[in-house]
Amino acid sequence: MIEAGTARPPQGVREWWLRTALVLQAPRPVFAALRDDSDEAVGNRSEPVLLVVLLSGMAYVLSTATAAHLQDDHDYDAGLVAIWTFLAGSMYGIVGYFVLGAILYGGLRALGSRGSYRRARHVLAFAAVPIALSLVLLPVKIALFGGDLFHRGGSDAGGAGTAFAVLDGVFLAWSVVLLLIGVRTVHAWSWTRSAAAVGAAAALPAALSLLALSF
Repeated sequence: MIEAGTARPPQGVREWWLRTALVLQAPRPVFAALRDDSDEAVGNRSEPVLLVVLLSGMAYVLSTATAAHLQDDHDYDAGLVAIWTFLAGSMYGIVGYFVLGAILYGGLRALGSRGSYRRARHVLAFAAVPIALSLVLLPVKIALFGGDLFHRGGSDAGGAGTAFAVLDGVFLAWSVVLLLIGVRTVHAWSWTRSAAAVGAAAALPAALSLLALSF
């Protein structure tokens, strides 16, 4: 493991694409690489960060009650649902990236971090990879439920739908754990101090997810 404050050489774009997948199985080296907050390193990882942000936003909007009722309006066909998912998901992903990044940054600063707001956002983005990955469930849901997935009270309203909701919660919890590991690794903090910083950032999306499931 690389010690805090150790300089790292600039990383190429290809290495950061590989790290985007690697964070799921070996997160510590990935988060340790985020200690390099130089403009060159940030530029190299900007594309993976953007992709994760957009996909995470799309995963979120598809879990909401709004998505579950889209095709109750007969003007919405499959094409319009796809467009809505992309546009609304992109908006929510970008807003969440900056807002939750600011909350995380505030918690980190309150506990003594000297890191930048930009680095806090990047830690958050790489921790959100499991949320982006949860989109792999979408083809399975469509195969099982078809158009009912976007209709109120369809076949996805029973036990199978609940099971997928639980799986969505598992992906969210996975991201929270990665965020905890990321904060601890980047700052070389204790688990307790890291958990205190993560708590505020994790509370808001968790509350929003529960709210989305309640409607």
